[in-house]
Amino acid sequence: MEKDCVFCKIVKGEVPCEKIWEDDNFISVFDAHPEVEGHSLIISKKHFETVLDLPSSLGTELLDCIKKTSLKLIEKYKAEGFNIINNNFGAGQQVVKHFHVHVLPRKKGDGLRLKLMDGEKVVSR
Repeated sequence: MEKDCVFCKIVKGEVPCEKIWEDDNFISVFDAHPEVEGHSLIISKKHFETVLDLPSSLGTELLDCIKKTSLKLIEKYKAEGFNIINNNFGAGQQVVKHFHVHVLPRKKGDGLRLKLMDGEKVVSR
């Protein structure tokens, strides 16, 4: 745990949050600054900075947490789909240096348009 890391504080219960799912190594909570209704984060309980630091042995448990969180969000928000996003390092737009995955429940016409950056051009896919 890092003493100044907001996600470590969430895991320790020092910062209030609404939990969606929790297991031995991950917790999912609603994002404090949602892009869409139900925007959530899956956070590793141990402090790993990026996906490269996360032990491969946690891969199955992470995928299980993603699935269980996504299913709860689809049901709660009547979502028609969802996005899973993981940002790594500054150039990859990672803001909090603690491994986390964004889960965004989506509805057709919700107004959110995700774009991939390719140099100076914006590439929509």
